Amino acid sequence: MFAPAHSIARTPLVAVYGTLKRGLRNHRWLEGADFLGSDRLTSATLYDLGPFPGAKPEPSRGVEVEVFRIDANLLTELDRLEDCRPRQPHAGLYRRAIHPTTFGPAWLYLYNPDVAGCVAIRQGGWRP
Repeated sequence: MFAPAHSIARTPLVAVYGTLKRGLRNHRWLEGADFLGSDRLTSATLYDLGPFPGAKPEPSRGVEVEVFRIDANLLTELDRLEDCRPRQPHAGLYRRAIHPTTFGPAWLYLYNPDVAGCVAIRQGGWRP
């Protein structure tokens, strides 16, 4: 299960599932971050939003993520990229929550808007 971002101490890990993954268009934002490996999360479901995916905190059969070790400065930059507002979690496009991974607890960006009509990805990963 996951926990809201405000209730757990910061973690140096982030789990990415979309355009931040290696080989995709926004991966450059993670340049210099330590790639720890891939994992499958059953605590989130992805939704295909067209040019990018969004995750919702719903059970799945295992969605693919890549886990990176980052620092606080990079987390702030990723928040800007994802329109994540930690002090107003539901005001931006995404909010962050801690999800368990093989490598330890990691931040996962969760999509705030409604996903009605979007294709759910409950197993595997998003493909551009």
